[in-house]
Amino acid sequence: MRSLETLSDWPVDNVSAAVLTAEGTAGTFGDLARVYELASVTKLLVAQAVLVAVEEGAIDLRTPAGAPGATVAHLLAHASGLAFDSRQVVAGVAEQRIYSSAGFEVLAEAVEAETGIAFADYLREAVCDPLGLTATELYGPAGHGARSTVADLARFAAERLAPRLISTGLSAESASVQFPGLDGFVPGYGKHRPNDWGLGFEIRGTKSPHWTAPAHSPRTHGHFGQAGTFLWVDPDRRAAAVVLTDRPFGPWAKPLWSEFNQEILDELDGSGG
Repeated sequence: MRSLETLSDWPVDNVSAAVLTAEGTAGTFGDLARVYELASVTKLLVAQAVLVAVEEGAIDLRTPAGAPGATVAHLLAHASGLAFDSRQVVAGVAEQRIYSSAGFEVLAEAVEAETGIAFADYLREAVCDPLGLTATELYGPAGHGARSTVADLARFAAERLAPRLISTGLSAESASVQFPGLDGFVPGYGKHRPNDWGLGFEIRGTKSPHWTAPAHSPRTHGHFGQAGTFLWVDPDRRAAAVVLTDRPFGPWAKPLWSEFNQEILDELDGSGG
């Protein structure tokens, strides 16, 4: 894809990327086997492992977890009331969309408690091994402590386009707005009313400014990470993209990411140059 060539102009030392459609890989850029830190893109893998645990019956979306009155679903949807980086309760359950990395650590512990398997091992057995994610590893906190490659995450994105690990119903639910109408902040992009989120997957909705493109379907879902990484899935286009860099997210990324994603969409839609 021509649009991928613009990545060579990004102010980063290394960048790798892939674009997928329902038919397969539409284009790639860079070293697909290079290992990058994922930062919060980790949450997508962790959420998928939790969903597998739900599918297997090891845990339920309604299982109590975290703050009093909160459940697995609340934690996945950042609606539990836990703070960003601690287990302090800073709001009532389902009152605000408070982005909580600590909440994903609670999720990992809940799955460990119900399965008797260390969560990093469960993630490998439930998600990585079946999908052939041979370079992916959760080595730190469940909210941000994984590393992976574009080759691996492209396989993960393909799973989101055509689910095999979980049912199509549960996959669709995970990409649907949970606890609608909650306001909250997207790190780096300010407050959104509403700040839509699924079960671990941020949902674009009508957010602006945003790291996805203006033309993305409102149903587009995914995540970005402070390591300079992102992954999105646009179910209306049956397309997905993964971009991994080695430069932390900052002012450099905000215009480039949205513009780049728009160029991808233009090319996919047949209106690109």
